[in-house]
This record gives sequence, structure tokens and C-alpha cells, in this order.
Amino acid sequence: MAKVLEGPGMGLLKKWGMTVPGYVVVTSTDHFEQASSAAKWLKDSRLVVKAHEAIGSRMKLGLVKVNLDWPAAKQAVKEMLGKALGGGMTVSQVIVSEMIPHKEEYYISVKSTREGAELLLANVGGIEIESNWDRIQKLPVPIGETPSKESLADLAKRAGFGKDLASKMAEFAAKLYQCYDHEDAQYLEINPLVLRSNDQELVALDAVTLLDADARFRHPDWVFSFAAEFGRPYSEHERAVMEVDSKIKGSVKFIEIPGGDTALLPAGGGASVFYTDAVVALGGKPANYAEYSGDPPDWAVEVLTEKVCSLPNLKRIIVGGAIANFTNVKKTFAGIIAGFRKAKAEGKLNGVEIWVRRGGPFEKEGLAAMKALEAEGFLIHVFDRNTPLTDIVDMSLKKESMADGSSSHKKTATMTLRGAKAGEARQ
Repeated sequence: MAKVLEGPGMGLLKKWGMTVPGYVVVTSTDHFEQASSAAKWLKDSRLVVKAHEAIGSRMKLGLVKVNLDWPAAKQAVKEMLGKALGGGMTVSQVIVSEMIPHKEEYYISVKSTREGAELLLANVGGIEIESNWDRIQKLPVPIGETPSKESLADLAKRAGFGKDLASKMAEFAAKLYQCYDHEDAQYLEINPLVLRSNDQELVALDAVTLLDADARFRHPDWVFSFAAEFGRPYSEHERAVMEVDSKIKGSVKFIEIPGGDTALLPAGGGASVFYTDAVVALGGKPANYAEYSGDPPDWAVEVLTEKVCSLPNLKRIIVGGAIANFTNVKKTFAGIIAGFRKAKAEGKLNGVEIWVRRGGPFEKEGLAAMKALEAEGFLIHVFDRNTPLTDIVDMSLKKESMADGSSSHKKTATMTLRGAKAGEARQ
């Protein structure tokens, strides 16, 4: 699941026939002035200026300014850009939109559920929605089905809309569901949805959009970037891996964790969590989250490996996973080996120890190819399926602690390994 910022989210709503205000996303006051030359409405309309970042409660944080003329909007843009948000994050973009005169505000959303999807609708919205959550009416939509006109009309009626407006709401809800279904969305929310005073047209004033990032290859018009979910923009290396991930069968993932010294290159999300827990439990500091799964091509795994090897201050890299069912160990290891060789040629991996544990199709050939790196000067340790998963974590960290005389994690290590061996025996 990936979050899309308000501007691209509005663009998707507009694509599926819903009305949105005029808007522009700008990164400087010069950019705002240039946009104003091309879009006459920016100088003719009252404006709303908002920080275009993946944060909530923008109004409370002073990151929303309303009912501005053009000079005041320009000043608001100038004041917001570069504003510190905490956690090392600053406002890098601002969205300026047309202010829509209205009296009432409504709420509408559609979300993924285990059984399919669910439409939510209320005749109250905006900042009042949380205190009026009991007024929201719901319409379940089973997997593979589309809500009928009759069910949408009944939803609008149950939500308290009068006859004329209920018809408009039902039509709008149908368009929102189309957008949700065709755009591989997992959650779409409009709050507030308003009735424009001059023509009684329903207009979406805001959009919360969560999409299935793995479906990007099906949508060539998704030219926008996804928003980071952890309080900072994606790094250059993270974006590069995301770009690869969007183009391949299978999956590659990569997130940097500042301050770590142990890089992880596991096969599958379960192994990623397992190894991360083991590293932390045994006193190590993870430098990243990563995974490759679903039998990705070797070139994609090579790119992922290059980014892992580029992490600063590494002491060790742990490569591994459980016993694969269908992922070709030899093929994916070929990508990892190519990434290691490229990193070494660029002067990286000096003094970095590599620990490998894996099982699955073509494991003997893959592990032998990894072992052969030893002759090329790599500090590498290779283990097969008979070694419990966390043993290589324990051995890599214990080697360091033995060197510096530390024994603080030995009791934890022993307990963790007992559990790991028992779990491995049950596989």
C-alpha cells in the first residue's frame, strides 16, 4: 500500500469524472508566479494554500491558509516552503487551489475489506466528522461485484440526504467506486465533499489516496511519486529500488535506517522481519529493511544489492531466508553476486563481512557460487538449510563482541537460538 499526495489524488478523481477545484503544486514562489501566468484563475479567484506533504492535521499545524487573494497566497507559499516539520522533514511542496464557496460539508470514502470493499457516506464532514462518526452509513460490496444504482440510492437515503441531493450523491459514489476499482486503490477518502453554491455541483475539496504500489506496471499514467510513510522523503536509493520494483514480476523492497551497522538482504518479508528481530535481540543495529521475493529477475536483485552495499558504516551484511518453494536460489544469488562485485570494484565492502544462509531450488549451485567469492577477496561465510536462521546473526555479532571483550548479549543469544532451532525443526 502506498500513499499518494493530494495533488495526484485529485488528478485521479478528475480522471474518473468527479469535479475538483483548480489546483497547482509548486516548489518555489517563482514556480507559483509562472503557474499564475498560465492559469488565469489563480489571480482571479480566492485561494487556499496547503503544505503538500504526507502529514495529518495540517490546519492545526498552521499549514493551511484559506480565503487568500493572489498576493497573500504568494506570501503564504513563501512562508510554508522550507518550514521544519520535525524528524528532519521540511515542507518542499505547496498545493494552491481554488476556494469553493459552499454551505454544507459531507464525507465519502471507499476502502478495501477482507470480503471486498465498503462504501462510507455521511451528510456531515470536514473537521466535524470524527465527532459524528455514528452518522456514517455503510454499503458492503462483495469481491467481484459493483454497487448497483439502487443500493447507492439507498445508501444516500440512509445517510440523510434529501431526494435531489441523494441522486447526486449516488452518482458521485458510483464514480468514486469506479476510480477505486480501476486504479487498484485500497482506500479513497474525500473529506470534505461540498455542494458548490453557484451551481449546486458536488466538488471534492481534499483527497486521501492509498494505492497498491505493486500495480504500477498496469498504470502508465501514474507518473507521480508515492509519499513516504515514515516522516521523511524517500532517499535517492529508495526511489531507485521502487522504480525497479514497479517494472518487474516479483518484488524488491528497500528502506534505509540511519545509524545502523548491519545490512539485511533477506528473501521475503517474513525473513526480513525475522532477521531484523534477531539482530535487535542480539544487540545489533539494523541499517535497512530490504527483501526480494516472488522470484524476481537477477538484474533487479543486483540493483537492490548495490543499494544495500551503499549504506554507510557497515560492519556486516546478512543474506538469507528460509527454504524457498519456487524462487531460483542460483538465479537470485547471481544478481546478489553481481551487486557485490560491482560494489567491491567501487571501493565499497572494505572490511565488511558477508553472512549467507539459504535453501531452495538450485541451492547447492547458488551457495557454491557465493562461496567462490572468498577467492576474490570477499569476507564471506556461507551456510545451507541445515543451519538455523538466526545462527548466522548470532555468529556475526558474537564474533565482534568476542573481539571487543563484550558478553552482554550472550544470554539473549542462547535463548533466541533455542527458539530458532525449535522453529526450524517444525518447518
